[in-house]
This record gives sequence, C-alpha cells and structure tokens, in this order.
Amino acid sequence: MKNNNLKILIINHSTLKQIIIFYAALFLFACHADSPKSATKQQTTKPVAATTQNLIEEKGSTIQERINTPTNFQRNKVAENSFQEYLRTLPLKPAGSKVLYHNGATKPNNEVYEAVVDLAIGTKDLHQCADAVMRLKAEYLWQQKKYDQIHFNFTNGFRVDYTEWMKGKRIKVDGNKTSWINKTTPTNTYQDFWKYLEIIFMYAGTASLEKELISVDIQAAEIGDVLIQGGHPGHAVIIVDKAKNQTTGENIFLLAQSYMPAQEIQILINSENDKLSPWYELKEGAIRTPEWGFESSDLRRFAE
Repeated sequence: MKNNNLKILIINHSTLKQIIIFYAALFLFACHADSPKSATKQQTTKPVAATTQNLIEEKGSTIQERINTPTNFQRNKVAENSFQEYLRTLPLKPAGSKVLYHNGATKPNNEVYEAVVDLAIGTKDLHQCADAVMRLKAEYLWQQKKYDQIHFNFTNGFRVDYTEWMKGKRIKVDGNKTSWINKTTPTNTYQDFWKYLEIIFMYAGTASLEKELISVDIQAAEIGDVLIQGGHPGHAVIIVDKAKNQTTGENIFLLAQSYMPAQEIQILINSENDKLSPWYELKEGAIRTPEWGFESSDLRRFAE
C-alpha cells in the first residue's frame, strides 16, 4: 500500500507541475496579446494638449497675456473692437488673487478658478451667473456706444431697452405687471448705466436669458457663446477665449463665470484635465465645470 500511494503522489505531482506550466504560458500569452489593445486605449484617451509647457504668465494683466496656449495651439483671429476681442482682453487681478463676494468676503479657491477678472460688481447680492454674462455683453456695447443693442428681458418677458432708460424712464413693477414711467432727466453716465444693470440683475436670470439666446452646435462654438441651463437657480458660463491646434484642427476654450452669492467673474480651472487646464475641449456630450455640469446642447449665442 505504501508503494502504491507513493506512485499516486508522484503522478499527481507531475500532473500538477504540467498544469502550472500550461496556465503560466497561457497567462503570459494573454498579457502579450492584450498589450496592443491597451496601448490603443491610452492613445485614444490621451489629452489633446498634454504638455509640460507653463500655461500661466503670472505677470500678464489680461486673459490673453496671462494664459498661454498649449504647444501647437494658436489663438484664433478676432475682429478689432469686437465682443470677442473685448472678452479676450478682459483685465485680470494679480496672480493669486481670491474672488471677492459682494460683501467683501473671499471665496476660497478650492480648485475652481485660475484667475479673477478685475471688474467691480457692486455691493448688492445681484451679480451672479447669468448677470455676469449679461453685464459683459452690456459693458461691451456701452463702451462701443451701441446703446440701441443693449436690451434684456425680465423673467416675465418684459423687454428693457437701455435707450428708454437713457431718456430718464424707469421701471414700475406691480406684481407681475411691468411698465415704463417717466422719472428723471435724460442721462447716460456710467453710474446710471450700472443702475440699469442692477435692475436687469434683479428681475432677469438664467431662465429669461436662455430664452433670449439662440441654440448653437457645439462644433461651431465661438468666443462670446454661453453654456446655460435656465432655471431657479440654473447656471451659465461664457466662453472668453479660443485657440486652435494648427496640426489637428481641434479647438480649445477658456470659460468664465460668476456664481452665488454675487461674486467677481473668474476664469475656470479645468478639473477634468489638469494638463490642459485652464483650457477646455468642448465636445458632444457632458461638459463638466468645477461647480456645474452642462451638456453640449446647452450652448447658446446672443442674436446680435
């Protein structure tokens, strides 16, 4: 019995050794077979602008001067004195500045913003997300003296033309009814213009602005276009710069926002791609920003 048991043990040991060798060979073959597929996957998910280039010029005083384009990218040409040029050359606070709320408190930079736009927002809790978008458009038009193009709708649909405000008319709100009344002498100082904006901020928002804007395909995105989800609250961010890859033709963008409570406009970090940040790729599907998620179908454009 002892001899038979030994024979069986030897046979089992030999068989086990063969099985181990067989599966080891199979495992090695499987790993080598998978490696080309894994490499392909890595190539398809590689960031479009993976680079060690320093994208931030801390001494730069405008968006264009502060934020470099990645390797092989160049900013697209824009018309002189256009809204696109205005946005690209917005003044920035010194590098490292914190966003200020309307009450002077600071917003901690928890991987939200790269830079802060150097524009006053007033002391009231009004200058929020859609308000910042409308403010930038209105500021540009006011500087260009295109006063007849400055108009926005209240949430109830009432259109508020700045040219009427310039005449000295003011807004009367009675419940959901809104009308113009003669109130003061004609004027067009910046102080009066800001009062006009505060009325817009108070009675307009993402819900009304979304209805005013026209839908744009994400592949046609340009500086000045807006990602917006109308609602209460909803959210909106605006494209303030664009660059194109001279080899592949791919486009990248810079996004800016205000938020709640009222706060200064900020250039957003791209938390989804730190090698490309603060630039964004805007493609079909979900578009994630640090404090809101959009869909590519949310892109809109001012009609004028």
